[in-house]
Amino acid sequence: MAQPEPGDRAAPPAAAERIRIGCAGWSLPAAQRARFGAGASVLAAYASRLDAVEINSSFYRPHRRATYERWADSVPAGFAFSVKLPRAITHEAGLCGAGPMLDEFLGQAGGLGDTLGALLVQLPPSLRFDAAVAARFFAMLARRSQTPVVCEPRHRSWFHPRADAVLQRYGVQRAGVDPALPLAAAAEPSPHGRVRYWRWHGSPRTYYSEYGETRLRVMAEAVRARVGESGAQSWCIFDNTAAGHAVADALRFRELCAEHANAG
Repeated sequence: MAQPEPGDRAAPPAAAERIRIGCAGWSLPAAQRARFGAGASVLAAYASRLDAVEINSSFYRPHRRATYERWADSVPAGFAFSVKLPRAITHEAGLCGAGPMLDEFLGQAGGLGDTLGALLVQLPPSLRFDAAVAARFFAMLARRSQTPVVCEPRHRSWFHPRADAVLQRYGVQRAGVDPALPLAAAAEPSPHGRVRYWRWHGSPRTYYSEYGETRLRVMAEAVRARVGESGAQSWCIFDNTAAGHAVADALRFRELCAEHANAG
């Protein structure tokens, strides 16, 4: 894999090695570009300062395996991608009869090789929890991939103990999100699974609002408190990209995590 040139990538916080920090996508606003190292591509530059990224474009359209391979070759060792499952599986099929589509998607995303760190299953607000459907889908996914799976449900029924039991059975972690919808419990990641995954969409205005110093400090303290929980790796993804705030928030959050680590 491509290695960053000297000075391109700041060293990760010494005691925060279990916290991955990144954005939903690797677009770099002009105002932030100078804070990143040189690179042959925007992704390579992005990876000089942040060690994770969430690929959301896979939700809308397929990418060739060669494209994923090129992305993997653009980042330094230690970088990781999470990839969102296609909406054809989650929203249109509602997790039913998705075997062929899942095979196609995993065959493509498999081009990331060992940089593939998580699979994100984001569900529509209309999709109620159905134990049989959920168990069948997550069992099928577990048979096909060893990659940690994160689920972001957006219907209240997924926060019932019966739903937790199904997710836990298949090692699926429920993401912690902001805004905390559909209920307050959505703010915290579930305690099972191989990762602890936060998705921060921006609030009060979803996708647009910046978090600001006070909120970022509170968020960093909360994440640091759960580092290493049950051996899980923490992922913190900023999705407040619409007005370009995600990158600045991610960089400041990274600094705050380092401060907390050094203070400890």
